[in-house]
Amino acid sequence: MEFIESLAGVIIWTENLDRLSNFYQDSLNMKPHSVRPGFVAFQFGDTRLSLGKHNNVVGQSEEPYRIMVNLGVSDIHEAFRTLESRGVSFIRSPEKEHWGGWVATFFDPDGNLLQLLEAPVG
Repeated sequence: MEFIESLAGVIIWTENLDRLSNFYQDSLNMKPHSVRPGFVAFQFGDTRLSLGKHNNVVGQSEEPYRIMVNLGVSDIHEAFRTLESRGVSFIRSPEKEHWGGWVATFFDPDGNLLQLLEAPVG
């Protein structure tokens, strides 16, 4: 019997929720699903990406390459241009991968690694 049936969500913890939340809302144009003291959740279908204030998190991510959050987009080139115009600094411009999809990589204000991902057609 399999116990894990899906990915319910991801939480990114921070010491500065206002700064991180503003980046996700203003720069990435993500609309909150719910906002509570110390916690903001964004929903995509059945999956949530959440941001929360945590007392044990201090400063920038020390190992940003350990975990990468992929954000699905239908047109990576348009998303890339739009985000760049909003001040998002990419460390990898859109590139086609050997498996047919496209990726572009950037950091959020806490140094967490995020990647736009356009799935291959077909």
